[in-house]
Amino acid sequence: MKTLTTIFDRRSMGVALFLVIISTGGVAHANNSWESYHWARTANPFTLKLIDSVSAAWDPYLVEASNDWSQSSVLTTTIVAGSRKGVSSCLPTSGRVRVCNYQYGFNGWLGLAQIWITGGDHITQAVVKLNDTYFNTPTYNTPAWRHLVMCQEKGHTFGLDHQDENNYNPNLGTCMDYTADPDGPPSNEHPNAHDYDQLEVIYNHRDSSTTISAALPQGLRNGVADMNDWGEVIRRDGKGRPSAYRRHWDGGEKVFTFVFWAD
Repeated sequence: MKTLTTIFDRRSMGVALFLVIISTGGVAHANNSWESYHWARTANPFTLKLIDSVSAAWDPYLVEASNDWSQSSVLTTTIVAGSRKGVSSCLPTSGRVRVCNYQYGFNGWLGLAQIWITGGDHITQAVVKLNDTYFNTPTYNTPAWRHLVMCQEKGHTFGLDHQDENNYNPNLGTCMDYTADPDGPPSNEHPNAHDYDQLEVIYNHRDSSTTISAALPQGLRNGVADMNDWGEVIRRDGKGRPSAYRRHWDGGEKVFTFVFWAD
């Protein structure tokens, strides 16, 4: 367990839940919770369903990421069959996380995660998109890159943020770390103990209701597929590129988009 030295009030930050300053090889990095956003549920551990809308080439990476994150003490993920129909937009399903791959074009991003928030801080649905336009190139068509991006975007859908956003800092041994060399050493292809610790922090309480239900209203399903619809930039990475966007909707609903850019 890493040493907690500095905590800021969750509501006063606007970008991060709170900061934990730790020392790992001389690199100080933030506690990687994303504000107070989480899936509402009435008990731990809870099970979150992942809709498999990926092609056969991506199935092993989806399974690996599901197995990795299911090692958490507070959540388990299970994969359910989904359709490849409509993967170009990858519309969400309430109470679920849909995972899609498609040739989304040379638009700059390798992968992204989007989470829909209602009721103040409750995640109601989420999607992960993997851009085959880049993953079909020699640079990114490697197991390490596929493991890293699949694992990281999945982590965002649980409420996790990055541990570090500088591609050229030493690897932290977690998929929630930016890197130019996912193989390492150490490898950045899987979660690490700090990620599991953070999930325990995020889900250390119980809610009186649940958002993990297909019976929920479908809510915000459109208007975020195109980059122009992602809303305001709320954070930039170590290269100055937008790494998180927020779009507000009527009734206090929000959509966050986390972006993993290609170099």
